[in-house]
Order: sequence, then C-alpha cells, then structure tokens
Amino acid sequence: MKVSNIINSNGNPAPNQFIIETEKGKMFQSYDSNIAFRPANGDSIIIGPDWDCSTTTGKYRNIFLNEKKADTQRKLDSGVYIYDKDL
Repeated sequence: MKVSNIINSNGNPAPNQFIIETEKGKMFQSYDSNIAFRPANGDSIIIGPDWDCSTTTGKYRNIFLNEKKADTQRKLDSGVYIYDKDL
C-alpha cells in the first residue's frame, strides 16, 4: 500500500487529500472520507456518500477523476459509476 497527498494546481501536496494505492486500485480520500475508488482491473469507478460534501473535496475529486462535478453526477445517474454508501 502507498499513501500520498494529491497534488494541487500549484504543484504542491494538498493537506488532508490522499491517494491510497493498493494492488486492487486507487482510492481518493478527503480527510477521513473515502470519496472515489478506481479499480485496477478497469471495473466501474465507485463513488462514496461524501463525494459532494464540500467545495474542497469537490476540487480534489475533480482532479482525481479528471472531470467536473456535472460529469460525475451524470455518470452516477446513468450507472457508469457505482454509488456505494459503504465506501
């Protein structure tokens, strides 16, 4: 397992914003909340219940997913992304 801070737009590590890498995939964690998981095997991205809890979380979620909030919402609504309340 490897844990690192996500990098902000200025190229610096963002406090309390983490990427957790395992053989199963990459998790974006904001403070103590798991926000999104990208499986290494290419399965659908899993989104947790706190995915839209704050502006700061949203900013780094967008970086992790490489998309805007509206894109994430559309993918959740259409079933491209999986919502998991227990993530």
